[in-house]
Amino acid sequence: MARRIEEAWAERLSELCSAIRDGAREALARAHASGERSLVDRPVRQGAGDVTYAIDELVERTIELWFDAAAREQPLSLLTEDTGWRHRGPDGAGGARELAGFDHGGPRIALDPIDGTRNVMADLRSAWTVVSFAPPSCGAPRLSDVTLGIVSEIPDSRAARFRVFETHSPERCDFALRELDGGRLVRGGELRVDSDARVDRGYFSFFRYAPDQRPAIARVEAEFFERLRAREGADLRHVFDDQYISNAGQLALLALGTYRMIADLRGFVARRAGTRTITSKPYDVAGAIACARAAGCVVEGPLGTQLDFELDVTTPVDFVGFANRATAERVRPHLDDALKASI
Repeated sequence: MARRIEEAWAERLSELCSAIRDGAREALARAHASGERSLVDRPVRQGAGDVTYAIDELVERTIELWFDAAAREQPLSLLTEDTGWRHRGPDGAGGARELAGFDHGGPRIALDPIDGTRNVMADLRSAWTVVSFAPPSCGAPRLSDVTLGIVSEIPDSRAARFRVFETHSPERCDFALRELDGGRLVRGGELRVDSDARVDRGYFSFFRYAPDQRPAIARVEAEFFERLRAREGADLRHVFDDQYISNAGQLALLALGTYRMIADLRGFVARRAGTRTITSKPYDVAGAIACARAAGCVVEGPLGTQLDFELDVTTPVDFVGFANRATAERVRPHLDDALKASI
């Protein structure tokens, strides 16, 4: 039954991703052409999960129309970063009505319409739409309940193509590279990570979003790389950094093998210091984690613990991702030691 539900919804959700991408890029094109960047980068309000910018508000209208149309046909629950969970279903007269909760027999879908808003508003690099789909049940879903994940690219103005990652099972992630003009498939098929366990010649990134956390995270980073140099023979001249303000984008690059490791320790560091910070949230990453794992990546908690969380707009999510199992087994002990020594 779950498989049939996934297949029935995958095409509809892919169409929503396309509508979000088209709407976002059209808004960005108007803003860049007119010089009125406030059309997209003006803060509108504090949403349920993050700041809502003008471009987010435009996209939310697209989502609202989609949600209402879908709910006329069957019940569903939908989470976005602006509104949190909402529940809607047929009203019996051709329209849709609000429902009390999850116990309606329809799917539960968490959606981050634009993960990487700050990047794409500045026309710096891609943002991503992240879909996390869970089959029917009577409570809020968890990461472990996600049976369909979609990560769909919203590229910058210079791009001619976009990428999509999709998983329906823990063992398979499908990848597609398509042309923006018309959607023609350029390349596609199953995505599998490599088996290389190298400790250099690649990107090993520690995400340092907040300036006040950079010294603490840098201490972990320095200790980690010194251990790789001394104990694994890593050539640190060929260990690269990348600060991509999009957890979905980070996980996409991990699945492609571009990143060899990504560590987002923001919440972990803040809790140790007794401070507060901005962190990733479940709706940002659940579908992206599902895709990366299905491609063969290892994604887990900072200390190697199993990563699972409720899909909501408030739970802080910290994670470490490795390009494959072999890399995780080789470098994880050094990360554990670095965390113990530095924090």
